Amino acid sequence: MRTILKNGLIVDGTGQRGFLGSVAIEGERIVAIGDVPEQDNDVVIDVSGLVVAPGFIDTHSHSDLKVLVDPYIEPKIRQGVTTEVLGQDGISMAPLPEEYISPWRKNLAGLDGDSDIIDWHYRTTEGYLKLMERQGVGLNQSYLVPHGNVRMEALGLSNRQPSSGEISKMCDVTRREMEAGAYGLSTGLIYMPCAYSETSEIIEMCKVVAEFDGVFVVHQRSEADTILPSMAEVIEIGRRSGVKIHFSHFKVCGRKNWRYIEPVLEFLDKAEAEGIRISYDQYPYVAGSTMLGVILPPWAHDGGTDMLLKRLQDPEQRKKMIYDMEHGIPGWDDFVDFAGLDQIFVTSVKTEKNKDLVGKSLIEIGEMRGKDSYEATFDLLYEEENAVGMVDFYGKEEHVITFLTRPEQNVCTDGLLAGKPHPRVYGSFPRVLGRYVRELKVLTLEDAIRKMTSRPADVFGFERRGTIKTGYFADIVVFNPETVIDKGTFVDPIQYPEGIEYVFINGHGVIKKGIYQALLAGRVLRKSVK
Repeated sequence: MRTILKNGLIVDGTGQRGFLGSVAIEGERIVAIGDVPEQDNDVVIDVSGLVVAPGFIDTHSHSDLKVLVDPYIEPKIRQGVTTEVLGQDGISMAPLPEEYISPWRKNLAGLDGDSDIIDWHYRTTEGYLKLMERQGVGLNQSYLVPHGNVRMEALGLSNRQPSSGEISKMCDVTRREMEAGAYGLSTGLIYMPCAYSETSEIIEMCKVVAEFDGVFVVHQRSEADTILPSMAEVIEIGRRSGVKIHFSHFKVCGRKNWRYIEPVLEFLDKAEAEGIRISYDQYPYVAGSTMLGVILPPWAHDGGTDMLLKRLQDPEQRKKMIYDMEHGIPGWDDFVDFAGLDQIFVTSVKTEKNKDLVGKSLIEIGEMRGKDSYEATFDLLYEEENAVGMVDFYGKEEHVITFLTRPEQNVCTDGLLAGKPHPRVYGSFPRVLGRYVRELKVLTLEDAIRKMTSRPADVFGFERRGTIKTGYFADIVVFNPETVIDKGTFVDPIQYPEGIEYVFINGHGVIKKGIYQALLAGRVLRKSVK
C-alpha cells in the first residue's frame, strides 16, 4: 500500500524553489515525486495549499533520559521534528562506569532530569543505544560522545589535568564510542568536568573523531565577556585536529558584550577562508535555558555534586561564591553578571517542597523565602541536590536575526523537557516559519526549510534523510504556511504550535490532520564506520 500526499507545494530541503506536485510513500521510503499516478489501493491525502517538506532535524536536544522514560517525545513531533541529536554539552547518559552512576545522575539531573525506573547499568554508548532500540523510540535518535563522560571514565570527576596515559585512555574510549555509531564528540566547557580540561586534551580526542569524519559539537567556554578568546580556542582545535566544528546554540550574551557580534562573525569568515569547516545551531529566542548550578563559580563544583552540596552547607564557602559571582573570575561566564538575578527564572525542581518557586526569578525567590536572593538560591540548589533548571534573558531580536541568516546556521531547540520549560521545547521550528519567514520575511521559505533539514543532515552525516528525494526515508512534515506559528510563551510555555498538519517518520503517519498518533515510529541512527 502506498500513501500519496497530493497537490502540495514540495519544498525539498535543498534550497531550490518549491514546486506543486505529489509525494508517494511506500513502506519506510519515498518512492515517487511530482506527477504521481494513483493506484486503486493507494491512500490519497489532498494537501492542497500546504507545504510538503522533509522532517525537521533538531541538532541540539536534551531528550537523552526522557526517551527511556517516555519514548514518544511528543513536543518535538508536534513541531515537525523527526530526528534528534542527543549527547549534548559534554554531559549525557553514556559512557557511564558502574562506580560513577550515583554522582553522575546528580550531575546530569539539572539538564536531563533523573529517574529511578530505568536501568542505569548500560555502561557504554553501545549499551545505551541498544536500550533505546529494545524499548523503541518515537522519532529518530542519534548520539554524540560526551566529553565529560569520557573524562569521568578515564580520570574521575576531580579538577586536575590528565596524564599522558589518561589522555590515551580518553582517546581509546572516544574511539570505542565512535565505533558504536556516535556522530561526533560534544563538550560543554562551562559544565563540570569538561570545564577542567585544557585545549590540548580536547585536540587529542578530536583527532580520533576526525578519523571517523565526525563533528565536534561545542558549548564554548564563553558566550559573553571572553567570547573572542573562547572562539579562538575552538578554531585552534579544528585547525590542529582536522575535525569539523559545530558551535552549540550560537549567541553573544549580555548588553555589554553585544559589541563583540561583528568580531565574532569576522572570526567565522576568517576560519572558513582558512578551510576550517564550521557550522552552528541556534534557537530563535532571546533567552537561554540550562541548569541553575552554572551560576555558581566553577570551583564550587570540584569533585562533583556531592562536594558541591557540602560547600553549600558552609557559610564561608557561600560568601566566597557570592564574591566571585559579583566580581567575576577571568574566563568564566558569569550568568549573574550578564543576565542579572532579576532575569534568571527557575523552570524545574524535583521535589514538591519547592514547586512554588517554578516560574519565579531569583529576586522573587528571595522575597518569597524572606532571605537574601543569593542565600535563597543556595538553599534551593542544596535542597534539590542541584537538580534545578533555569531560563536566562541575554539578547534582543535583531541579534537573533543576524545569526539566523548566516549560511553556517541551522535551527535547534536545545529544549530541557522538565517542569515549566523554555518555550523552544514546543516551538522553535514553527517560530522560524511563522515569525521569521512569513511575518518578518528575513528568510525565504526554501532557505528556512534547508536550515531545518538538508543543512543539518549534511553537517552530521545523516544518510538518506533531510531531503524529499526518491529512495530517501519518508521523514516528512506537512504544514500550513499561512498559519504555522509557535504558541508557547515564557509565562505559559507548554503549548503546542499551530499549522503542523501531518508528520511522517520512516513512512508512519504520527500526526494526521493535526492529531497526534502515539507510535514508536523512529529508529536509533548510527553513523556508518568506514
